[in-house]
Amino acid sequence: MSNIKLFESAQIRSVWNEADGKWYFSVADVVHALTDSANVRDYIKKMRKREPELNTNWGTICPPLELLAPDGKRRKTQCANAEGLLRIIQSIPSSKAEPFKRWLAKVGYERLEEIENPELATARMRELYKAKGYSEEWIEKRVRGIAIRDELTNEWKKRGVKEQREYSILTAEISRATFGMTPAEYKAFKSLDKPADNLRDHMNDLELIFTMLGEASTTEIARNKDAQGYVENRNTAVAGGAVAGRARRDLEKKSGKRVASPENYKSLPEAVVRKKLNKKEN
Repeated sequence: MSNIKLFESAQIRSVWNEADGKWYFSVADVVHALTDSANVRDYIKKMRKREPELNTNWGTICPPLELLAPDGKRRKTQCANAEGLLRIIQSIPSSKAEPFKRWLAKVGYERLEEIENPELATARMRELYKAKGYSEEWIEKRVRGIAIRDELTNEWKKRGVKEQREYSILTAEISRATFGMTPAEYKAFKSLDKPADNLRDHMNDLELIFTMLGEASTTEIARNKDAQGYVENRNTAVAGGAVAGRARRDLEKKSGKRVASPENYKSLPEAVVRKKLNKKEN
């Protein structure tokens, strides 16, 4: 995916940044879409001059990444992720930017509400999944899985595991031991070809349950063995995943059916998604 439609019909160039696992968007394209400026480069210079704080943090907010230029060549271009993009939009006095500013204010207010009352975040998450067509039973497992995952990553953080890359490696070890596939291989197995596709949102009941078992087992083993640092926690990740892997193979032997399923829910109508998930659960 090299281009993405944003801001009505305007084409905003984008690139997936493997370093932090986020989409980045061309700042120039966004500014042009919101201002219709004849000289985008000059507009950005003036915008930075108006706001010293934005200018000071510009290099952090807008790192240069390679994008396809109009002449077909790839060039380093100032890009920003969603958070940086919203910060820049705040600095654009354009009527086209107002809907995004209002949305940002609403999101900020909701976030403050969720900090004061964490149950609101869970309730909003449930409503989002429900609107997409997932059943109540599936949502319950998905929410529980998120809580177990958070518990595991909090444990890793306390035990000296570095975020991002090391978390990804340890997660891959658990998945490999549980299902015989890394998350990347699992996504390919389910034909999830977009980097932004969330593997767990395309898992059925049993897949979610064994994912939870592998991660909960890893947390328990890490605590009991007082695993410290990356190497020791990698060993506990393999051991925790192996617990789930043995349980999965035992179920497959007795049921005669494979747990991992190639099915996904990325392009099905909401009603069909709901029907398929309910059918699997009954």
